[in-house]
Amino acid sequence: MTEEKKQLLIVTGMSGAGKTVTAHALEDMGYFVVDNLPPTLLGSFWDLMINSNDFQKVAVVIDLRVKSFYKDLLNEVNSLEDNGKVQAVIVFLDSSDDTLVARYKETRRLPPLATSGRLLDGIQEERRILAPIKNRSNYLIDTSSLSTKELRQKLLSTFSEHERQPFSIEVMSFGFKYGMPIDADIVMDVRFLPNPFYIPELRPFTGLDKRVFDYVMEKDETHVFYQKLLELLQTAIPGYIAEGKEKLTIAIGCTGGQHRSVSIAQQLARDLAKDYPVDITHREISRYIRK
Repeated sequence: MTEEKKQLLIVTGMSGAGKTVTAHALEDMGYFVVDNLPPTLLGSFWDLMINSNDFQKVAVVIDLRVKSFYKDLLNEVNSLEDNGKVQAVIVFLDSSDDTLVARYKETRRLPPLATSGRLLDGIQEERRILAPIKNRSNYLIDTSSLSTKELRQKLLSTFSEHERQPFSIEVMSFGFKYGMPIDADIVMDVRFLPNPFYIPELRPFTGLDKRVFDYVMEKDETHVFYQKLLELLQTAIPGYIAEGKEKLTIAIGCTGGQHRSVSIAQQLARDLAKDYPVDITHREISRYIRK
């Protein structure tokens, strides 16, 4: 039985073409990424990776910060593949001269080879040096017209072994007196709604109790507010999905996280669950449940 080769992604290309974005995107896909590895260390690096079960997907980013290293890159790639245990896949990132000039002007930096201070001279010299590895590349990605989001999506569709996790929503109730949740994407303050705390027979209970829930939700001001909130979220959520968000946390807060926020969160979770997977969390509820 033939032993399956492990795959090594080698990310290289023009300076300013998107190697940093690519490295971050690969990390998000579960790759172990090493940045700025000298090509002469590829063999030693792979010896460390090949026998380890901790590194299933590996990528290295190699750039032109040290020009002489590039002379060894093709030889090192060929040597790795000759040992029969690795499939080296080269991803070359490129952009047009005009795009690279604009990006460098925006960041006020110079290309690595712009020794004379002229942007275009440095870019063209870099193209000359990188031509052999570009011709050897398995994937050529031109980022001239790609936004950061579009580049990440292209990488995801090309190199992710699994489909993206389905979009889901977490609806959370909380009390402002105990601090705002730091991981919420949307926070809605409902402390302006009528408060069951001031109704003696309702005070000991929570929004999970039908009496409290009905008191909050049947108020005219609650009804108007809630419908507008639901319409706003139904409009916004498709935009979050289009941006690539996998989980959206919506936090509803009142003073103590006992009555109003719990009631609104309960209703919101029910309504959003008609279209999306929804989890609900009541952060403060254990403070008020009777033992």
